[in-house]
Amino acid sequence: MKIGLRIFLGYFLIVALAGLLLAQVFVAEVKPGVRQAMEDTLVDTANVLAELASDDFIAGRIDDGDFARRVRAMARRDYGARIWGFGKRSSQYRIYVTDARGIVVFDSSGRDVGADYSRWNDVYLTLRGRYGARSTRSQYSSPDSTVMHVAAPIRDGHGKVIGVLTVAKPNSAIEPFIARSQGVVLRWGALLLGVSLLVGLIAAWWLSRQLGQLRRYANGVTAGERVTLPDAAGEFGDLGQALETMRARLEGKQYVEQYVHTLTHEMKSPLAAIRGSAELLEGPLEEADRIRFAAAIRSQSDRLAQMIDKMLALAAVEHRQRLEQPEPVELAALADEAVAQCATRLARAGVALDVDLQAGLPSLRGDPFLLRQALINLIENAADFAPAGSRIELVLQREGERQVLEVRDRGAGIPDYAQGRVFERFYSLPRPGNGSRSSGLGLCFVAEVATLHGGEATLRNRDGGGAVARLALPG
Repeated sequence: MKIGLRIFLGYFLIVALAGLLLAQVFVAEVKPGVRQAMEDTLVDTANVLAELASDDFIAGRIDDGDFARRVRAMARRDYGARIWGFGKRSSQYRIYVTDARGIVVFDSSGRDVGADYSRWNDVYLTLRGRYGARSTRSQYSSPDSTVMHVAAPIRDGHGKVIGVLTVAKPNSAIEPFIARSQGVVLRWGALLLGVSLLVGLIAAWWLSRQLGQLRRYANGVTAGERVTLPDAAGEFGDLGQALETMRARLEGKQYVEQYVHTLTHEMKSPLAAIRGSAELLEGPLEEADRIRFAAAIRSQSDRLAQMIDKMLALAAVEHRQRLEQPEPVELAALADEAVAQCATRLARAGVALDVDLQAGLPSLRGDPFLLRQALINLIENAADFAPAGSRIELVLQREGERQVLEVRDRGAGIPDYAQGRVFERFYSLPRPGNGSRSSGLGLCFVAEVATLHGGEATLRNRDGGGAVARLALPG
């Protein structure tokens, strides 16, 4: 399982549990909170009505006096109220009064006059000077039929409790408000959970993306690919810089070790030839032999100089991870410059060059110095392997989204054993004629330049003999 998915699942679990817990707490607190508010209102109402009913109760006309008439009139009143979107047309209060024995002497509903309520908590506790209230189901089988009863004492002129007035109201009257409040809490909770999960998803994606970029960078470095350090922020940026520093130091160390080893190996042959020729020149020699050995020394010295120059050029390009300052480049103009620089080398090799450059090609972005040197290497490589008196071809044309440079010769071509290895550093092939060997540095340089420019370099045998070196660049 990817680390981004693990982070998201862990975050999801935490947010979901926290959201569920908060939703449960809020939803569970809505109902008792609303009922507490209603009970507070009932307490005030019961005490106000108890004061209003005290005169009729003391006078013995509680069931047919002014108080009873007003209460019954209230039941017939049309309120026409609208409370937070809910309509209210009539009173849902039930008001009853009991005497000092707990016997009902007035009931606004008219159903329980004469009933003994002395054992109900609202009456029982109030008659004993305590706060009396109860919540009782009107239908025993229905838990939603509870009715809240709140009582207040009726006192005589001396403060003695002589009766109890109870105000009752069904809890179902406030259920719409409770349901709406719970719905609001749940909807906002769901929205909060969704937003939190979205934030978690974005954070997990960001973390996964940063780690993925660094992982791909590390894998590319391990595979020996030319990769660029990805942009990263914060600690990921510091980690990337640490990886880049480690890569540069390790590659630098390995690069030096490899080059010292391969260069030492490659220099043994020309140095041995120079040493042998120098030893022979120290003794008496015929003029023709002296000239031949001196030429051998010059040839091997030139070979060493070319090897060093190409190695330095290759080392410079191999350490680049990308083009630092690419600029518009016209390949046709570069090809003309490369041909001009190779004129002396071609003349010395006795090889002619035919140039066919397609006109009107757009410029591409790249490094003109590196591209020019790569083209020079291709031309010189073809001249080294082309028979004296033959012709090589330089062709520039467009193929789809790429501009392609080809250098074609009519030499012996690539031997079967060398197929796939011609772009290896220091892989040598015998040149025709003098039997000297190539170093492979020039073609390796071409391959590195092609990769830096997002293209590719290939070398294959052509039909009818010879080889075709191909440099394809985007643009």
